[in-house]
Amino acid sequence: MADDDIVWMSTQEAAKRLGVTTRTLYRFVDEGALPAYKMGRVFRLKQSDVDEFIERSRIQPGTLEHLYPERKTSTMESADT
Repeated sequence: MADDDIVWMSTQEAAKRLGVTTRTLYRFVDEGALPAYKMGRVFRLKQSDVDEFIERSRIQPGTLEHLYPERKTSTMESADT
């Protein structure tokens, strides 16, 4: 297969690759986050688009501090100050 050949995925295959339900996949498509193509009565996604979506979704270090509470200092650390 040549590098420029398109590898098409069904919605079920794309959802499985992303680890989400097909309903969530449809939401990504509807919100414009993931391109899809209607071919007759079915939707298809390019594997390269799905892979790019995965990379764009990567979390940057240091961006999740709001999700966990501040570390409490231990009793010994408090006594030293």
